[in-house]
Amino acid sequence: MGKGFADNLADNLAIVGWSMLTGYSPGVTGRSLQVEAARRAIAEAGLKREQIDGAVEILMNTGSAESLRWSDAFPRVLGLPAKFYFSIGRGGAMASLSIMAAAKYLELGIAKYVVLAYGGKDLSRSREAKEKTIGRRGMGERIAKEGYWGKPFGDLRAVSHHSFFASRHMHVYGTKSRHFGAIAVAQRKWAQLNPQAQMYGRPMTIEDHQNSPVFVYPYHLYDLCQVSDGAVAVVMTLKDRAKDCAREPVYIRGIGFGEAIDHLWWEKKNYTHLAVDTAKEQAFSQAGMTLKDIDLAQLYDCFTGEVLFQLEDYGWCKKGEGGPFAEEGHTAPGGDIPVNTSGGLLSAYHYGDLTGLSEAMLQLRGEAGARQVKDARNCLVTGHGGEILSPGMCSIHSTLILGR
Repeated sequence: MGKGFADNLADNLAIVGWSMLTGYSPGVTGRSLQVEAARRAIAEAGLKREQIDGAVEILMNTGSAESLRWSDAFPRVLGLPAKFYFSIGRGGAMASLSIMAAAKYLELGIAKYVVLAYGGKDLSRSREAKEKTIGRRGMGERIAKEGYWGKPFGDLRAVSHHSFFASRHMHVYGTKSRHFGAIAVAQRKWAQLNPQAQMYGRPMTIEDHQNSPVFVYPYHLYDLCQVSDGAVAVVMTLKDRAKDCAREPVYIRGIGFGEAIDHLWWEKKNYTHLAVDTAKEQAFSQAGMTLKDIDLAQLYDCFTGEVLFQLEDYGWCKKGEGGPFAEEGHTAPGGDIPVNTSGGLLSAYHYGDLTGLSEAMLQLRGEAGARQVKDARNCLVTGHGGEILSPGMCSIHSTLILGR
């Protein structure tokens, strides 16, 4: 983005429509879910399909493989007169990358209203795979990337290499399994306040966490995220046009990115830190904010360790103190920094960082029901993943600040 646009991001870029579809959806295609979410987001914005002149398909590709693609495009299914359409996404940094791309088209005047949409069927595909292959659970058909060398050494799933981070943090800082468990328990408490969460009605104690099977050391079963069916869509425009839409806009205050390849790998810092520093600096500088201005945070939580790392890397506590910080209840309902108030990827639903963006929309609009954070004005949403070196990992990190 041009310097003037970036310097005044909070005065320019707005989300004027949003929709999320959740729940197990056998017999319905991911494309159908995506189309319906986009249709609802456009309608919520008070716009007609003829006004949508840009479209972005949001993808959630993992580090080791890519999802099979549909042969049709959601803008064509909806009959949108889009001047451009493309797909974007890397790991869990889906929302931020798509927002960044759409922002440039809006800034240049190529489009007036852009719809961004994601749809997925990982839960249905997982259950189908389990039925077809006894004892094995996957996420359906995926295209393996060439050069992925970890499988012969046992790196079969994301948890295999994410566990390296957790065990390294335990070795360096004395972190305990119960500390990871405290994060899982806190988010399960939030999920009990969210009727749409997959773990709603299924409370969990620290004893439940500790007694659950060790999936890949040191991670127990409840340290792992959900797989989900569902879809999320948003409509973006500039502030001048946002006033003509049906809903009060939510503004993009700041956005930033970091890469683990920016660091020296032989120092092993990459195993105890995420690539937060540049992403945080970029986003908070644009927003003109500090961490004290953040009312709640939606931290990417593919596993409990990623939450613990971010509590430290963003500065809520010192490096190595994330475990005790979480165990003290700071992130749980009633804590001083509400984290992953929907239940997050661990206990609610997994749509990459669109999970956090969706919860931010609800919280900033005051529509989060029993889990509503009082006077929520600024929300931090982060993304992570899309490894480009596995099983060693080399991941993106995104920082997104939303406000009203």
